[in-house]
This record gives sequence, structure tokens and C-alpha cells, in this order.
Amino acid sequence: MTASLPADATATDLPVAVIGAGPIGLSAAANLLEQGLTPIVFEQGGTVGAAVRQWAHIRLFSPWQYDIDPAARRLLEPAGWAEPRQTALPYGRELVESYLEPLAAIPAIAGTLRFNSTVTAVTRLGLDKTRTRDRATTPFLVRVTTPDGTTDHHVRAVIDASGTWGRPNPLGQAGLPAPGEDAVADLVGSALPDVLGLERARFAGRTVMVVGAGHSAANTLIDLGEVARNEPGTRILWAVRGGGSAQRLYGGGDLDGLPARGALGSRLRTLVGDGVVELVADFTITGLARKPSGLSVTASTPAGPRTIEVDVLVPATGFRPDLDMLRELRLDLDPAVEAPRALGPLIDPEFHSCGTVPAHGADVLAHPEKDFYLVGMKSYGRAPTFLLATGYEQVRSVTAAIAGDTEAASRLQLELPETGVCSTDLGGSCDTIVPAAIDSDATRQCGTGTAAGPDADADAGCCGGPQLVRIGFPTGTAHGRSGDPDH
Repeated sequence: MTASLPADATATDLPVAVIGAGPIGLSAAANLLEQGLTPIVFEQGGTVGAAVRQWAHIRLFSPWQYDIDPAARRLLEPAGWAEPRQTALPYGRELVESYLEPLAAIPAIAGTLRFNSTVTAVTRLGLDKTRTRDRATTPFLVRVTTPDGTTDHHVRAVIDASGTWGRPNPLGQAGLPAPGEDAVADLVGSALPDVLGLERARFAGRTVMVVGAGHSAANTLIDLGEVARNEPGTRILWAVRGGGSAQRLYGGGDLDGLPARGALGSRLRTLVGDGVVELVADFTITGLARKPSGLSVTASTPAGPRTIEVDVLVPATGFRPDLDMLRELRLDLDPAVEAPRALGPLIDPEFHSCGTVPAHGADVLAHPEKDFYLVGMKSYGRAPTFLLATGYEQVRSVTAAIAGDTEAASRLQLELPETGVCSTDLGGSCDTIVPAAIDSDATRQCGTGTAAGPDADADAGCCGGPQLVRIGFPTGTAHGRSGDPDH
């Protein structure tokens, strides 16, 4: 079915499509409303923040001060919303319940939301990728699948805030799935399992392998360490893939510019030193197979092939964007990180940490396809240096550009501490998660730190540390499928 376009209508009469109803997607809707534009928000899940809910047990490292979009705040305050204490550090659950759900209940936002709506393609009405004539003034066609069928929607512009949470990097080498990986999916957990809560029974008394050298791996390992101390028979293996460095994750301990991060590394070092966690270095997975006893993991190592049998495997390997639905659009992406070309060099994790990525807007995010923008975690492609507050500024600029206010679009208004602040848009962000047992100060920001370097796992993130850091539990972007955590 196709949503009809009135004969006398022009592209500017149409709504703006927003893909994803996570923090960045709802921010886009709020900013579009302020610009006098009509948003229509397509969310794959059944609720706002669907991806955030998958890491509800994780605490953000950034305080509320940096987690609320200014335009969203201006919608919420007249409705009597009680803003959380700015210096408090919210859990993912609190981000949803205290911010996203109240925002989604505002009538102006509620009327824009379309749940259980999966965007399968974005193109120009009547034009494939090869057609140029009148392209810039032709409406977009957004194909959406719901339980009731498939509908084509005509819109004037598209803001893709769908995040990366639903696209974890594969476990194999060179960016490819390991042979057999798809067939053992039920034995592979999520990137941020609730080890001490709902999923504890899955790990207690079992042999568990965690793959990755990021903070998401660290937090899971630390939680598993607590389980192992109380549940006999629990064995924990930490597999660092070829080129990965456990030393990088250990950090500088008491000398770390970010105290909570230093404490995280110190705790993990102690677990390894005490034999609670078995470190398996230079472990490049070459095959996965189901066995009667569990999962067989085969890898190449400096000493030759090695096979280890485990009960469950946790992939803490980072995320990548889903670009399939955008095949008929003219995109200009950085060849390395798959971000908009102008943004790629600014966020490349080999050279940048979250604290060294400058604020940026519509000019940097623009593609040859006029009025199409990637925002939020998805705009960072495979780079894990995203900040939630940075995403809010992206959206403010992009919506101004769509509305034709070029002056506002080019004026960057983001104000962060000089070194940046760790926030979340799970799905591979600059989030930092610190275990609950570690004392954290809500006023601590992302320390100076260096970039992750070429050998870091794809989930490396904030200030050169891995992608998520947990405070009370692990972090995770940002940002997600609603995961920016948006989709």
C-alpha cells in the first residue's frame, strides 16, 4: 500500500521521517516540532527506547545534565515534568522511565510515533539511485513493514537515528562471521548481559567465554567474577582476539585521568591475577560448533590451533551500522568507519577518543542525497566515540537545515567539559560503565586518555577505553536499535 500524495502537494508539505524512537530519534522529533515541521517517527520496537530497555541494568557514566535534549526539556517542563537531579547518574531503566516515556506521552510527540514499524528501504519517489533529474526536489519514499503489511510513505526529508545496537560485529577474523557462527546463535549471549540479575542462572556454575577487549567485556567479566566467588563450578575465560591488548583495558590504575575507569581496570587485573578470570590472549576465532556438552570454540593462536568448549559465549566486539535499507540513496561514506565522509576523520578511533571529537552539525553530516541525514550512533558508523549530548547537537543543526535556517544549522551550540563527557547511545558509544562496587562521582568527566589505537577491539571507546563502561553496571551507545539506542 502507498500513502497517496495529493496532486497539488509539494515536498515541503510533507512530514519528515525519523527512523528510531530512542533518545536521538525523540530528540529529532522535538526539534522538528520547534522548527514548525511535522515529524513521523518509525520505531521497530513496540515502545520508545526499545534498545535502551535491553541494557536497562546499565548505569550511564554521564549525569542527567548531559542526557536530556534541550528541545525535549522545553516540551516536558510545561507538562509538569519533574527533571531528575542533574548530577545523578541514571541507569538505562531510569533514562526510559524518567525521560523517554514522559516525552513520548506529550501529545505533540505521541501523535508522531509509529511502533512495530520496520523501515526496510529509503529511496526517492519514482527515482532509483541512478536518476538525477529533479532529484533534490522529489519526495522521499520510505517503505515500512508492520504486522498489518507494508506501506510506502512520502516524506520531505529523512533523519536516520536507528543506531547500531541490532548489528553486533561478528566473532570471526577480519570483520567476518566465524564459520558456524549463525548456527550456534542460541549459545551466544548479548553484548551486555544482566549477569547479576535476570540472567544470572545462565552463567552460574557454567563455563563462560567473554570475547573482546573493551569496557563492555570488562564489566561483564567483573560481574562474572562476583558470580564465580559465590557459585562453585563457574569458570570464566576472557578471550582477547589477535592484536587486542589486555594491558590497554587495565589502564593506569590510580594514575588514570578517569578514576572510575582506572578502578575498573585494576579490579579486572586483580581477577586475572587471582585466577578467577583466565586470560586467553591472541585468540582469533576460526570456527564455532555445537557439541552435546555446549559450544566448541576453535581459534588460531601463536602456539597453533586451539579448541575450548564453553557453555555460553558473550560477544563484546562492538557494533556496525545497517546500511542495507539505504542502498538506493546517494551516500558519501568514509571508507574506513562508514560514517559521513567529512565526519570520518574527526571520529576515527585510531586517532580520537570521545574527548577529542569536536561538535559538528548538518554541514559535516550532509550527503549528496539532499535532506537525508544519519544522526546519533549510526552517524559514527563503526567508530565507538559517540556522545549522547553530541547527538542532540547533531539533531538541532540538522533540523534547522531541513527547515531552511542555514544560520542556525551552522551555529554550533554544544557546551561540554573540555575533555568531553561520557554519555550513552548504546550500540557502540563513548559510554563508560563502572561496576556498582566502584565508588563513582557524578561530576567526573571523561579524562584526557589517548585514542584506542589500531589494535583495539571495535568496542573500544571513551577516552581510548572500550566502548561501554558501567557504573553500577556496564555502559553501552550509545546509543542502540532504538538503539541509538535508538531503534
